[in-house]
Amino acid sequence: MTKLSVNINKIATIRNSRGGNNPDVVKAAIDAQLFGADGVTVHPRPDERHIRYADVRAIKPIITTEFNIEGNCSEQKFVDLVLEVLPDQVTLVPDAEGQLTSDHGWNTIRHKEYLAGMIRLFKGAGIRTSIFVDPVLEMVEGAMATGTDRIELYTEGYARLFPENRESAIAPYIIAAKKAHELGLGINAGHDLDLHNLKYFAQNIPWLDEVSIGHALICDALYLGFENTIQLYKRQLYV
Repeated sequence: MTKLSVNINKIATIRNSRGGNNPDVVKAAIDAQLFGADGVTVHPRPDERHIRYADVRAIKPIITTEFNIEGNCSEQKFVDLVLEVLPDQVTLVPDAEGQLTSDHGWNTIRHKEYLAGMIRLFKGAGIRTSIFVDPVLEMVEGAMATGTDRIELYTEGYARLFPENRESAIAPYIIAAKKAHELGLGINAGHDLDLHNLKYFAQNIPWLDEVSIGHALICDALYLGFENTIQLYKRQLYV
């Protein structure tokens, strides 16, 4: 079954807005696992506006499932952190400095040599690698050429179109996922997946290994409770 990795960045955002340690990010990671999450995702950025580098170091020892660190490998500080912490998976995202949120995948053809070098570095340390990509055949094929273990399909386009035409929304993702599966790449997905669109996505991508969900899940938890929300998201993946 597709795994659910809970991104806890937004919990850190709430904490940082007031200072102190409430809510406790480490406890949130512990509880996410206790409540049924298959993994925990964090995405530290250079300005540490949500997850801090110290959080990543504090979270690693309490992980009993899988730990996924997302980020921009052009930042040496990020690379050093990943090699120090040794998560189960590193997801390479082409964020620009100061970017509000991830909004595009890698051009895996233009950046092939660079990505291949970074992937060798992380895989040499025993870390599974994933590259954030748009649902474009050429980008999937380019990802394969870098030596990555997996791709993560950037799903904002799917989520935006889903309310109007779900068949059109999912179509490029089915094509991209089929190609990735044929090439032997693992398939992750993330960005703007929620309780309304997740099940349909999972039903149509039978090779889906993992979804990483943060913003929508934490927003739902404000009304539904953290444990209940994680279970509701898990049920969307029973396809």
